[in-house]
Amino acid sequence: MPTALVIDGHPNPDSLTSAIARSYADGHGDARLLALRDLDFDPHMRFGYRKRIPIEPDLQDARDALHAAERIVIATPMWWASVPALLKGFFDRALLPQQEYRMSPAGLPQGLLTGRRGRMYLLADTPRIALPFVGTPAARQVSRHTMRYCGVRPFPVRRMLGVGAASERQRERWIAEAARTGASDRRRDDLRSGRSAAAEPIATTPAAAGSPR
Repeated sequence: MPTALVIDGHPNPDSLTSAIARSYADGHGDARLLALRDLDFDPHMRFGYRKRIPIEPDLQDARDALHAAERIVIATPMWWASVPALLKGFFDRALLPQQEYRMSPAGLPQGLLTGRRGRMYLLADTPRIALPFVGTPAARQVSRHTMRYCGVRPFPVRRMLGVGAASERQRERWIAEAARTGASDRRRDDLRSGRSAAAEPIATTPAAAGSPR
């Protein structure tokens, strides 16, 4: 079973977000790449939390991968200050009370995915100069209010900003950076787990820079 799970939350396989996810997984060398767009599941909470709808096989497989992974990485664009409906629907359906989190008698959340580390890649057209004014609320939504809520920590966020105006060279640098980070995370995780150090990955080609975000 791969030690890392890389979740691609973009609906478009030709996007820069998807290229970042692939590059990280390739650089890591022991990661499963989970493209949510390829899963057959209903992203809607049709009854809210009052009634649970049956979990589809693809969704159950994804949930099993979440629990098996030592590291969970999420790559997503920021749309309307949030994440795509596909990724939000995955969180709604895959992260369940009493299984990925629970509430204490005092009403405080207790994450049940403890012992796992994470990382987030957030891509946005927002220029860095505007960051103090608009922020990146999707980062807090996913990192703090979703993954850390479920016990996955630390969960640092790499913000790649100004994507719409980024040059091809900048996109290639981002893709190469993701591969290096994947390799570095693999080495650290292997050391923590007492495994032998991973071999250096083959450099990821920057050919799939993809569309904006």
